Amino acid sequence: MRERRFSTRKRFFLTASPSQSMADQHESIDLRSPPVDPAAAAGHSWFPAPPPPIYTCTLTPELVAKAREELQEKPEWRLRDVQALRDMILKEQPNLRTRLDDTFLLRFLRARKFDYDRALQLLLNYHAGRKAWPEVFQDLKPSTVKHVLDLGFLTVLPQPDPNGRYILCLRPGKWKPNDYPFVDNVRAIYLTLEKLIQPEETQVNGIVILADYTGVGMSQASNPGPFLAKKVVSILQDGFPIRIKAVNIINEPRIFKGIFAIIKPFLKEKMAERYVLHGSDLRSLHRNIPRSVLPQEYGGTAGQLDMGAWSSLLLDCEEEFIVEFCQPDPLEGVVLPDSMLFEGEQASGQDDDTFRGLRSQLYYCY
Repeated sequence: MRERRFSTRKRFFLTASPSQSMADQHESIDLRSPPVDPAAAAGHSWFPAPPPPIYTCTLTPELVAKAREELQEKPEWRLRDVQALRDMILKEQPNLRTRLDDTFLLRFLRARKFDYDRALQLLLNYHAGRKAWPEVFQDLKPSTVKHVLDLGFLTVLPQPDPNGRYILCLRPGKWKPNDYPFVDNVRAIYLTLEKLIQPEETQVNGIVILADYTGVGMSQASNPGPFLAKKVVSILQDGFPIRIKAVNIINEPRIFKGIFAIIKPFLKEKMAERYVLHGSDLRSLHRNIPRSVLPQEYGGTAGQLDMGAWSSLLLDCEEEFIVEFCQPDPLEGVVLPDSMLFEGEQASGQDDDTFRGLRSQLYYCY
């Protein structure tokens, strides 16, 4: 791993040029981070701000050490690594319309432990997901998912766990198929992940998911189907620069066996091992997430579950997301490798056959 990383660095860094000359080669790209509204950020002081437009490390000494140990990130090489990835993008994908600023590219390097090739593949997957799933990414901004936020489908708990990981709380039982299309839930989750990954703390620490399946029945369980489930899992595993460190499932009904049967074939072994099923045993949950950061609804001591704070934070970032997502297709004119993340609609027929078999499992569990 280290030998490959060093040889890659040598090959690309020796030809690296300053950021300004990169901009000359890639005129459609702005090397700065998109603007963040300071007033909006100040109104949500409980959530850390993203790094400044011109990158300056905001990690504490403890997190610098953690990044060195877990992610192979060396502070003295950090900006050289970013430059190397930037050169790879410009050389191998010159038509890709993507951000090239240090802050953005660092997300992909950290998510793939500073392996340049894997970081570049992740970046391509990140953009390929938008092209493969226009229902999710077209006009993607918080105001278009306000109905999902108002329903209480998701929130982020205000306090991170002792490992510094923010907790994304999902409540799929709040959604009913007649309310709105399931894809709107995916849109809200994606916007949440985009906001969560901005602070460098999250890039190093990762996140934890807490999914409360209270109220989930046959109608919710069977609605997405294998093809949709595969696309969601593919984005989370291979198309987004975030480290999901644990998935805690609580109050899961008997039907969850069938739900997991749909999801599990698409999970990598490492990710599947991070799923922990607690049932209604809150003591089991507290062994994984301490009571001090959990709301009263889950046996915690951090007050009542507040669904409004995260919703307000996202809605206040409307302009930021317009700049990020409401733009022309970044992959227009880009030729991607055959082995890209999404296989397209051709797989849907086979997935429909799989779904018929899995649907019978759902009914059996129900």
